[in-house]
Amino acid sequence: MTDAPDGRPKPPQQWRRRGTRALVTARDGSVRGWRWWARNWDRLVAALQDEAPVGSAAAPAPSGPLVEQRDAPRLIAVPARGYVYSFYVRATFAWSSPASLRAEVLSWYVQYFQPNAIQRLTRLAADAARDLPPHRAADLEMALQRALAEDPEWSYRRGDVLVTCRPDAAVRLDERIMPALRPHVDAMVRMEYQFDEQLRRATYAEELSRRWTTILGDHLDEDANQELADAREHLLAAQREAARWITELLHHRATKS
Repeated sequence: MTDAPDGRPKPPQQWRRRGTRALVTARDGSVRGWRWWARNWDRLVAALQDEAPVGSAAAPAPSGPLVEQRDAPRLIAVPARGYVYSFYVRATFAWSSPASLRAEVLSWYVQYFQPNAIQRLTRLAADAARDLPPHRAADLEMALQRALAEDPEWSYRRGDVLVTCRPDAAVRLDERIMPALRPHVDAMVRMEYQFDEQLRRATYAEELSRRWTTILGDHLDEDANQELADAREHLLAAQREAARWITELLHHRATKS
């Protein structure tokens, strides 16, 4: 067949040329696609197996198990004795897994299991706080730390995957009780300052008397006069008095604490 008088190919030739171009494009696309699959097949298989991708561009694997630190979304409130005031627990969980999990996979399990861990910690805190007055937040925190030390690692399983968490807790006072506690705390601060000041004075007096007693003892001999001997005895008495003062201060502080 010949072209039309105006130089354009006749319709049968147009369809033949278009078909040929389509076949060539499809062939080139298939070749490029096959080459891409050949280059990336190992990477895709490794990604599905939770392994690091192979090749020179692969990032080095981190040493040790992957750990994700996650805080509870809000403070945990547990009632104190009397059920009028509450303690507030700030909880933190360190999650990990003995399996080789990617970060996003571990995050998914953390999201899935953290409500269970929060509920377990809430029960521990509620049991410990039930008999404590609302101003003894420190005692509740110590009780929680002891309980967590006895069972430091909690385990959760879904299918064949095991994840563990290490909980930690800190306790805050109910803000409503702080105005009632402030005068008592201020008085305790003043008493502590007075104790430290008196203990400092007693320690200084004892040390000074001991030094002067040692100096006088080095110069005291048979020819020494009575005034020097009396001064040494006076310093010895002051040293004993300062030591008694220190003992009484420490005993008084122990009985008040």
